Amino acid sequence: MDRVALRGLKARGHHGVFPREREEGQTFIVDLVLSLDTRPAAADDDLAKTVHYGVVAEEVVDVVQGEPVDLIETLAERIAQQCLKHAGVKEVEVCVHKPDAPITVPFDDVTITITRSRV
Repeated sequence: MDRVALRGLKARGHHGVFPREREEGQTFIVDLVLSLDTRPAAADDDLAKTVHYGVVAEEVVDVVQGEPVDLIETLAERIAQQCLKHAGVKEVEVCVHKPDAPITVPFDDVTITITRSRV
């Protein structure tokens, strides 16, 4: 499988278990690695035979900005399922960053990384 990666997609969402997170929202950052066979697209130089990463990026931002969930695990799952709706995508790795998580000690980032594939 070949891989198309999108790194650092940023969107504001209202995810979290605390009322303040739901009310004020915060920035989430998403990294994706989409696994697919790019040979047909490369052979014909045809966008229709690969995944349009611009469309995927917009869809991922829509998920982050969409219906709030308590857990970033749930958010990552929703993003993965959206990516797998694209016919050529066989597997996706999703990493959701929550750099402003409500933690009382100094930290750089909180992430969840999941891998999902077609069954």
